[in-house]
Amino acid sequence: MAFRLVIAEKPSVAQTIAAALGIKGKQDGYIEGGGYLISWCVGHLVQLAEAAAYGEQYKKWSFDSLPILPEEWQYAVDPDKGKQFKTIKELMHRADVSEVVNACDAGREGELIFRFVYEVAGCKKPMRRLWISSMEDGAIKAGFASLKDGRDYGALFASALCRAKADWLIGINATRLFSCLYGKTLNVGRVQTPTLKMLTDRDAAISHFQKEKYYHVRLDLSGADAASERISDKAEADALKGACEAGKAVCVSLTREKKTAAPPKLFDLTSLQRETNRIFGYTAKQTLDLAQALYEKRLLTYPRTDSRYLPQGMTEKARGLAAYAAAALPFAAGLSLPYHPRQLAGKVSDHHALLPTAALRDHPLDALPAGERSVLTLVAARLLCAAGEACVMLETTARLECEGVSFTARGRRTVHPGWRALDAAFRATLKSREREEAADGLPPLNERMSFLPVTASVREGKTTPPERYSEDTLLSAMENAGKENTPKDAERRGLGTPATRAAIIEKLLKSGLAERRALRRRICLVPTDKGISLITVLPEAIQSPALTAEWEQKLREVEQGALDGEAFLKDITDMVRELASSEHPVRDVHMLFADNRR
Repeated sequence: MAFRLVIAEKPSVAQTIAAALGIKGKQDGYIEGGGYLISWCVGHLVQLAEAAAYGEQYKKWSFDSLPILPEEWQYAVDPDKGKQFKTIKELMHRADVSEVVNACDAGREGELIFRFVYEVAGCKKPMRRLWISSMEDGAIKAGFASLKDGRDYGALFASALCRAKADWLIGINATRLFSCLYGKTLNVGRVQTPTLKMLTDRDAAISHFQKEKYYHVRLDLSGADAASERISDKAEADALKGACEAGKAVCVSLTREKKTAAPPKLFDLTSLQRETNRIFGYTAKQTLDLAQALYEKRLLTYPRTDSRYLPQGMTEKARGLAAYAAAALPFAAGLSLPYHPRQLAGKVSDHHALLPTAALRDHPLDALPAGERSVLTLVAARLLCAAGEACVMLETTARLECEGVSFTARGRRTVHPGWRALDAAFRATLKSREREEAADGLPPLNERMSFLPVTASVREGKTTPPERYSEDTLLSAMENAGKENTPKDAERRGLGTPATRAAIIEKLLKSGLAERRALRRRICLVPTDKGISLITVLPEAIQSPALTAEWEQKLREVEQGALDGEAFLKDITDMVRELASSEHPVRDVHMLFADNRR
């Protein structure tokens, strides 16, 4: 009897696949039955070998050994996972195994995890690919009924391999170079360091910010204010106030305009991480972990997606999911929830936008742990909002003149709440409710209407520095890095990918280059003295967010087969050579890398 060997990324995923296929024969390190052997990788079983594997001269960190540029790359099995690798290798070489199925996560890193094991195990058997976006039984069965040829994903593997080699080349060489230069371990990363650069730039902008006072003169319109432009001089503002109170205000123009707020897009991973951070305070990693847990429980589609749309043929299918979502969300009861499928359709990459699955119908939200419940609630509510109707508002702008100076009053009234009715119902359930938009408070006004006497006041304000990054805003900055230099029709660049940004932030924190700090009731990401000092000594090429975003775009082109991976790696290698051969000023280590905190 011939067996098909299936390799999943985690034991839990392997168990879900086995259950969907009706396989129950548990063995040591795999599951057997019905012509299948199902095993798992436990994450990265095999990785690129450390520098010491390339020669004795690389065991110690020194200038003389740099740059380290492997001619033939070597691989190493994680010593803590050797037993599982041995199990998979033996299964791959069993005489009764006819083909191997890559069932690791359907993305770049999943491809890398499987291929490293496949290559290092010396497997030559036919390779197939399971490519699914949901862990529901139906999706798994459908995926196995239409397995892809593994060779079709060669470009995806090439991109993953380029990413791994580039991170190795820069991480190993730059970390050793600058650690030797400054006598202290300085962790440098291809994506991590430009992200740190954004934190330090923001820190510098705040540190050097000079507050400036300004003033507005406001006219009381019996329930609303009409405000002047900013006035920098207090005496000038006081004089205008006095003049207005001795004069007459006249409404010289009145405009009313209908405006619409289109429904929001569906979530991709980054936008979900930003929303959970803003509303619940979850870190990017916490959100990814919660989404992954929901995926493995078959309640959420594949989380590591950068798409915010559905393919055209899927929009009608999602109608049933919207019905399950409406029934599961208590705050949706009694609301009109129309379903407009066309606006959900758009360009999709490897995976469509995040959706709840049909399993939501039989799995009450209250049965989930709090974090998973919050994430699934957000995704379900977003589906209903995204498929809903636009919110229609009436905006009123009144311009008044008093003593030759123009004053403006604005108001807004909701005519048709559309999708915002559900959004408001959801936000009403939150413990810390966000401020609702004020209704149109303008009194009845007509052009040429006069106000006499005039009640005026002077309000003082101060310019404010940029805000510290939260994980919400840092994720947005990472996603949009290099955007200003990217053609409108090009793939977005950004630092990292939706699947890796959370890990990048955690690396900065773990290495002591940044920290989370509570400031003004917000959890902010702040560079430490060590992080600021590191950016101070690194050359622009290493720390440039724009350059790294350009590299990410090239990795995307490799994935699409539009760029040869060797061309990308040549750019990285050339930069590493230049770094190792150039002179860098060695500054006062004790001054730059002082342990005292600001």
